Amino acid sequence: MSSSRDQKLAHVALLSSAGMGHITPFLRLAALLTARNVQVTFITPHPTVSLTESQALSGFFASFPQVKQKQFHLLPLEENSADPFFNHMQLIKSSCHLLSPLLSALTPSLSGFITDMTLASTVIPITQAISLPNYILFTSSAKMMTLFLSYPTLAGSKALDDLDETDVIKIRNVELMPKSLVPPPLLQKSNNFLKNSFIEDGRKVIESCGILLNTFVSFELESLRKINDGQVLERLPSVVAIGPLPPCDSEKSQLQLTWLDDQPAGSVLYVSFGSRTALARDQIRELGEGLIKSGSRFVWVVKDKKVDREDSEELEEVIGHELIERVKEKGLIVKDWLNQEATLSHPAIGGFLSHCGWNSVMEAAWHGVRILAWPQNGDQKVNADIVERIGLGTWVKSWGWSGEMLVKGAEIAERIRESMGNESLRIQALGIKEDARKAVGFGGSSDKGLTELISMWKQF
Repeated sequence: MSSSRDQKLAHVALLSSAGMGHITPFLRLAALLTARNVQVTFITPHPTVSLTESQALSGFFASFPQVKQKQFHLLPLEENSADPFFNHMQLIKSSCHLLSPLLSALTPSLSGFITDMTLASTVIPITQAISLPNYILFTSSAKMMTLFLSYPTLAGSKALDDLDETDVIKIRNVELMPKSLVPPPLLQKSNNFLKNSFIEDGRKVIESCGILLNTFVSFELESLRKINDGQVLERLPSVVAIGPLPPCDSEKSQLQLTWLDDQPAGSVLYVSFGSRTALARDQIRELGEGLIKSGSRFVWVVKDKKVDREDSEELEEVIGHELIERVKEKGLIVKDWLNQEATLSHPAIGGFLSHCGWNSVMEAAWHGVRILAWPQNGDQKVNADIVERIGLGTWVKSWGWSGEMLVKGAEIAERIRESMGNESLRIQALGIKEDARKAVGFGGSSDKGLTELISMWKQF
């Protein structure tokens, strides 16, 4: 007979940061834990930044009524960044002291609290005070985590200042990455949200009870080895790869593209730069020219404003009437939130022109879709480098960060033709898909990691 301890259900609460890049993996983790008989309370900061976030959350709770929702009402705060998502992250951090009574009142009592890496410095002291195990979900790559963990030390020295763009950043004689991959705000001498967050949260994360990563061992073997061997930072808690976090049922109810059903298998390029990246108007139009000249079929998600609530202009105003007419023969343009996971899973999709946000990379790996990487900001050059090294795609390094140069349509067309015509890349992507499915399948590396965590929570 099993003991009552073995039968006890774990109960965990989750708190994400702002933006779909953070919310999406938290929702997927919540669905995965629910499927494993873990009681889940999802804490939602109120209000959200974007309409997309609100819709994703309401769709999730409609699909998973067994997940408890607790609203976390945020205190007003004066904006101190041009980025509305960074402002909202700061707002969540500034309101975190209100979490203690909310967490203590949950029943049954919590086995653990999983929070975003951008909240580590403010949440961990609170959970320590009420003796609640705190876990961090790192929503980027293991490679990016090596920079996150080492940045507080690097920022306090002249190590970054003395390096040229081509030089490699090292810490404790461990090579991390070329300086050219580092997000520009982390290289600035003046303070900014990203830099301050990396310093404060990077220092505090060592006091968490564990770090979860939305990646899988075979995809980032070297970075995970360096982290877990203590080469990047000593005395780290356990770091567990639990990805790729599979899509949850609530995502499948969003907009579907019947247009794709009429296209040949593997013939369509999906073009999207994520939920936060808005290209400049002239670059949008050059991209349109490139797509047409490439000769490839395509689905193109156009985003003109960083926050969707402000994105009110008609498609014709953004890309022009002439371009819309020329697109109709081989392409489809969408100016709404698109269910990316459902799009990538469609048999007609054969390639992905992507900014290389980490969720996009994991979704491409999950579905075996090759990537043509065009990083725009943040961790995206680091992620593009991983994509190219593992063989999931190619990266045009000369295109630089967003806005550094205007990439002409003729070059975009050439790169698209190269990517879509690369048969070995297509085969490699399908092999990575197999590896991703094995990792989360029964007995796979990610499955084992999550199973051990849940067993630990049951003992608390």
